[in-house]
Amino acid sequence: MTATIEAAATPARATRPFAPFEWMVAFRYLRARNAQKSISVIAGFSFLGIVLGVAALIVVMSVMNGFRHDLMEKMIGLNGHMFLQGVETPLTDYEAVTDRVGKVPGVTLALPLVEGQAFASSPYGSSGALVRGIRGQDLERLPGVAGHITQGSLAGFDDGQGVAVGSKLAEHLSLRVGDKLTIMSPHGAETPFGVTPRMKAYTVVAIFQIGMATFDNTFIFMPLAEAQTFFNYDGQANVIEVYVADPDNMDAMRKAIEPAEQRPMIDTDWRQLNRSFFDVLGVESNVMFAILALIMLVAALNIISGLIMLVQDKARAIAVLRTMGATRGAVMRIFLITGATIGVVGTVVGLVLGLLVAHNVEPIRRGLAWLTGANLFPSEFYFLSQLPSRVETRDVIAVVALALFLSIAATIYPSWRAAKLDPVEALRYE
Repeated sequence: MTATIEAAATPARATRPFAPFEWMVAFRYLRARNAQKSISVIAGFSFLGIVLGVAALIVVMSVMNGFRHDLMEKMIGLNGHMFLQGVETPLTDYEAVTDRVGKVPGVTLALPLVEGQAFASSPYGSSGALVRGIRGQDLERLPGVAGHITQGSLAGFDDGQGVAVGSKLAEHLSLRVGDKLTIMSPHGAETPFGVTPRMKAYTVVAIFQIGMATFDNTFIFMPLAEAQTFFNYDGQANVIEVYVADPDNMDAMRKAIEPAEQRPMIDTDWRQLNRSFFDVLGVESNVMFAILALIMLVAALNIISGLIMLVQDKARAIAVLRTMGATRGAVMRIFLITGATIGVVGTVVGLVLGLLVAHNVEPIRRGLAWLTGANLFPSEFYFLSQLPSRVETRDVIAVVALALFLSIAATIYPSWRAAKLDPVEALRYE
């Protein structure tokens, strides 16, 4: 206490807020002595709570953002943003409709498809599959496939009777480029004895890896003309998929696309097909934010209890400061600085730690999987082949702002209580 009195020997001359002597006394209070070990322990736990809370929130929000971004990119990138299906009459004029829709401002790609369920087999295994008939020029521009060919090539895709197979499906069936894949459809030729299954062998010309296990294990692409024959859609397409530059602005795009159709059609967009899925992700993100924010709230409560104990311990020192000319505001600011320092430093350390982990989530997962020998992120359950992470600036700002707000707000009551102490009554402490 003697050192504190000497440090505050000239407070009357430092009347401006946050004068040097206020910072000096506040930092002196942060350094615990033997008689203040319990206060130091509480301050340490408060600091650790802020660090863990900020870091955990940044990492979790980054992973949730990564999930949403990657799932949307892969699910919508392969399935399109809008689906046009013919009604009343078969979609035999699909080329004209595709051409008109493709010229609408904001549309990046429009392509006709023939789609059907099938059974795929090889000498080494069999599996259900989703077969899509597509033009070669469209397949080369398809966002989910373009640039993701791991084996083979799409050159001359329309000219032959080859197919492109997902990497997981090819692995399951032990297929490589040049191998034969047998595809069987239950809806084959009509005979006097009923509909007979249709079976045909195709050469694997390319293997692609989208990065989403469900798609890589299911999709087979074949030339559009071949798919029309195989699935009994001669001269028809059963859907036109449309890709737009701004998928979040689908209402405006609908209004622009509908006049270009010039025929009765059923229009469905990605929101209608995947709304519940992405709504669940949004709810999970908000709930995780609320739960992990409780860590910082507990740390803030620890700051309150620690400062209250510090105020009681320093009651006589506060009385001496007041008698030497320190104002109530100066005393309050001293304890504000003391408590806020814990929160601000903890927030900065947590921010650095959180960003470091968030940018290295996948290497950390692989390292833990190697150490434990367990599959910590099975792709068949989580759809994606690796743990995603996407740091959003607005989320980081929100986390830091929340941590600073709670830390500074937690110091107000103890600081006000310290400033309210009457010098005469304070001398009765200890």
